[in-house]
Amino acid sequence: MTTSHTDLADLAAGLASDDESLRHASAERLLQLGPDAAPAAIAIVSATATDDEVLLEHLVGALESIEHPLASDVDRLAALLSADEGDVGYWAATLLGRLGDQAAPAVPALAAGLGSPVQNTRHRSAWALGRIGTAAAAAVPALERATRDDDPRLARLATKALDQVR
Repeated sequence: MTTSHTDLADLAAGLASDDESLRHASAERLLQLGPDAAPAAIAIVSATATDDEVLLEHLVGALESIEHPLASDVDRLAALLSADEGDVGYWAATLLGRLGDQAAPAVPALAAGLGSPVQNTRHRSAWALGRIGTAAAAAVPALERATRDDDPRLARLATKALDQVR
């Protein structure tokens, strides 16, 4: 069974609904779609700014199944990196990292993500820069600073990313 762009748009809109049951039904359906939910990735990432644990579980499951987000979503994912609610920044960085060097336009936003007030966004931004590889060369100064951070995990991830970028 295939899902049309209209169906995906309806599911994405359902995630932003005021109706809790519609949000849950939309998230559950997107989870069931697996990798085919990729065109709704922006809406799914945005919806992770929730305290609803059941909804979040469905959203995370859907995001985990999206191996390769759409390259056309790079700018919108980069814009979500600065979100400080929920797991939005973490998942934006994760999807950017999964794009590898196709996410090169997001390097400045990911470099800024290394200084995010949200710890898991800082960590995932370092990881994503490493996945982008040599196309993330502009982030070397930010990664070098992050290797000296008081957060040992960030320092370790930044060191590994530097090796992948150089």
